[in-house]
Amino acid sequence: MSNTPKLPIYLDYQATTPLDRRVLDSMLPYLTDKFGNPHSINHSFGWEAEAGVEKARIDLARLIGAESDSLIFTSGATESNNLAIKGAAYAGYPQRTHVITVATEHKCVLESCRALEQGGFEVTYLPVDKDGLVDLDHLRDSITDKTSLVSVMAVNNEIGVVQDIAHIGALCREKGVLFHTDAAQAVGKIPLDVNRMHIDLLSISGHKFYGPKGIGALYIRQEPEVPLLPLLNGGGQEKGLRSGTLSPALCAGLGHAAALAEREMEQDMQHADKLSRKLKNRLFQALEGVKLNGHETQRWPGNLSLTFDGVKSDVLIAELRDIAVSSGSACSTVKVGPSHVLQALGLNKKQLESTLRIGIGRMTTEAEIDYAATVLIDKVRHTRSLL
Repeated sequence: MSNTPKLPIYLDYQATTPLDRRVLDSMLPYLTDKFGNPHSINHSFGWEAEAGVEKARIDLARLIGAESDSLIFTSGATESNNLAIKGAAYAGYPQRTHVITVATEHKCVLESCRALEQGGFEVTYLPVDKDGLVDLDHLRDSITDKTSLVSVMAVNNEIGVVQDIAHIGALCREKGVLFHTDAAQAVGKIPLDVNRMHIDLLSISGHKFYGPKGIGALYIRQEPEVPLLPLLNGGGQEKGLRSGTLSPALCAGLGHAAALAEREMEQDMQHADKLSRKLKNRLFQALEGVKLNGHETQRWPGNLSLTFDGVKSDVLIAELRDIAVSSGSACSTVKVGPSHVLQALGLNKKQLESTLRIGIGRMTTEAEIDYAATVLIDKVRHTRSLL
């Protein structure tokens, strides 16, 4: 193939994104000369590191329409989700002992809710329709005077569906309950405004939008102040909600990734949409029995969840030696089993075993998509011929 790109090809952008070289450059000074502890208040080394952390906080806040003092840094979205859900639930106890979430949430949200159930809380797991969307009337009817928190993911990590966050936030505000969104797959990819969308708590992960791994943040509304109980106790850093020494390098990387996303979001979206359409059109034109999972248009275009009838995804992935794709969430691979997200959409056993998740992002090239389409078509046909 004359137009073969450099191999292997990475098409698993929902699992993680490559670190943008510009982000790395912003981190390097804090790994060398600016090595101070940002919590050391008595000398210039600490002041210099603290200045880098606070600049990152400002850049990240601007991306989501927030004030910088409403953000605390964490290790990533898993920690942020745990702190938001458990911290808000514990703070509302015993007057409010009910939490609402969605069956298609990330495992760390679902497991946080199950931990609350073990502690005596009641949790409602809302279903989704065949397109992966929440019924707002069902959500409204599920809220009671005991409900403290509603948690709904902004962009689904497996099927890319975008929930109607603004309407959900308005509904929660009307009902007087807190609204949390796991925005790990949304921040830096789609426009978010915590005030316009009535968001009280929002979770962020750096490595999902070209920042470093091991750093994230939690937005916590300050007016009116959202009550949270900390999960970590220690020196009282990050307003006492997340004790521990921050890494200025990781914070700087997250902040610079946010600044780049603010400038390049529309460009990134158009790029992902163009390549996604090209790949999908080629596959659908060349192959029968291919189905897109999740809503056709209300989605992040860089996420394609495709079911190929008559093909087992694990066999197909093994055949795609030079193309990195997945069969579902990277966070669930330690527990082998069918995708809870696809089950919630109503896929049967054969369909569950025949689904690939393809992720497209900022660094994906047209040549890579052309190559991937050709190889996928060939391997699907070959695998089906063996049946």
